[in-house]
This record gives sequence, structure tokens and C-alpha cells, in this order.
Amino acid sequence: MLEKEKYKEISEKSERAALKIEFTEEKPHKPIIIEGFPGFGFVSTIATEFLIKQLGAKPIGRIISDKLLPIAAVHKNEVIYPLEIFYDKKTNILLLQAVMPVEGLEWRIADAVIELARQVDAKEIISLEGVATSEEINEANVFFFTNNEEKKKALTGLKIKPLEEGIIIGVTGALLMKARDVPFSCFFVETHSGLPDNKAAAKLINTLDKYLGLTIDPKPLMEKAKQVEEKLKDLFLKLEEAKVAKEEKKLSYMG
Repeated sequence: MLEKEKYKEISEKSERAALKIEFTEEKPHKPIIIEGFPGFGFVSTIATEFLIKQLGAKPIGRIISDKLLPIAAVHKNEVIYPLEIFYDKKTNILLLQAVMPVEGLEWRIADAVIELARQVDAKEIISLEGVATSEEINEANVFFFTNNEEKKKALTGLKIKPLEEGIIIGVTGALLMKARDVPFSCFFVETHSGLPDNKAAAKLINTLDKYLGLTIDPKPLMEKAKQVEEKLKDLFLKLEEAKVAKEEKKLSYMG
């Protein structure tokens, strides 16, 4: 029995050690955390990328995991970390940007986001997501979910629709079930494209602007749509190629 308990303790320590929050600058105090992980239409990735650029947010840390694929992306002679933390002091917003798929790590990353919120005493965690729709739409609808009654009243007052029905997977799905001790809100935007959807991402930015009072104009996102789409397509294509190459190399060793 003691052996089993000891093994369990070692195993739990190993799991925790596999994912680590690392700050390279001073931690902010009571920020709002906005996170976006690659998903349908890449709207969350596009929106966080746009916010980082428009706010002039600076990298202050990263989430490191030995369970992530050991792939380093380089853009304009700079390393892009898979899970990087950015911060804008003026708005006191902390952004968590993910530039690669995180399948299999959703629960651990959700725990890391909650731990990050605890370390900086976050006011709120905001998740950005794209939701699939099969209908042809002229303008995407944005829906919300929040675990906080005060936030719910504020969002309803802004004429944003609550999400009545839906199946949410990935990191956001895990956060919906785990984020109980911190105000947690999600914004879901409709998209019917498996490719980067800048229009839907712009709609998310517009909604965040109304909710947080950021005074960010989403028009530049539409004007730079092609540039952003090409960058993301190129990045994810290279990541996928690297993943395949890694698997082929592994098979060659086994063969």
C-alpha cells in the first residue's frame, strides 16, 4: 500500500513538473487574462495576434511543457514560443498566445491558465473561440458564457447573446469545468470556414472592445486580412510538416 502511495506521489509531481509557468519580467497585478488557442477558423489565434500588435503588448513569459512537440518556430529572426505570455501595462491586459495545436494537453493547460490567474490575482479570464455554423451568414453572431452574475448582467446590457446550447471542447471546454474561483467568460463567434476567418476574428475584437472599452478599431484587421492569413497558414503548415517529419524519423529508428 505504501509503495502505491509513494508511486502516486512521484507520478503527480512528475505531471506537475511537465508544465511550467515561467516569467521573464515582473508579474502584473490583477490583470485581465485573454487567451486564444488554435481552433475552428483560427479566430482565437488571429484575434490574440491582432490584440498583441494593436496594444503593443510585450512578451513577459511563457508556459513550458516537455509534452509539447519540440518545435521552435522562427519569424523575422525571432523565436516564437508555442505558449507565450504577453502584457500591456496601459490596459493591464495579459494575453496568452498559442501558435500550435495542443491536443492531449487540454486539461493540463487549463490548470496552467488557472494557476497563472492565481499567481497574478487576475480579475477575469476571457476565452476566445470560433464555433462552427453550416448556415450562410452575412455577419457572424457572437455569443457569451460567464460563471459570474455581475459579468452576465454587463454582457446582456451590451446586447450580446448568451450561449443557450452548445458543445465546447479543447482548453475552453476544460476551463468551463475547472474555473470556479475566478470570474471566467467566453466569447464564441460563428464561422463556417476551416481556414483562417478574419471577418469572424474582427467580430470578436469588436465585442471585446465594447466589453472592455479598449477603443480598438477592428478595421485594420480586415485590411490586413490576407497578410495575417498567409502568415498563419505558413506557420501552421510548417508546424504540421515538422510534426510529420518527426514521426517519420521516429519510424525510421524503429525500422
